[in-house]
Amino acid sequence: MREGDRYVHPLVPLYTGSPPGPRAIGADLAIQPVKVMVANEVTLALCPADACRDRLAAFYHWHDRQSLSLAVRVAQHRQVDLNAIREWSRTEGSLEAFDEFLRELQRAT
Repeated sequence: MREGDRYVHPLVPLYTGSPPGPRAIGADLAIQPVKVMVANEVTLALCPADACRDRLAAFYHWHDRQSLSLAVRVAQHRQVDLNAIREWSRTEGSLEAFDEFLRELQRAT
């Protein structure tokens, strides 16, 4: 159930935060969550490409190195369209930072 800016469940000690809408990754407002099964329950989450872009957005805009590492891990372990992420990065004005992401991804594999 939603309580203010977070979603809580009485049987789970953790909660997820939810910033005020609309959902966006950088300037992209066309974000569609996907349904994921977790412990026999359906929840909504970002698809792998959007999760990668979300972490890259934090790296691009706030220079958050931990977010860069997480974007690399998502790209390592899930199928993401790097060409689409490159194009999105271009629209965000962050091609140089995207190139750094690719270098880190190459280094990690």
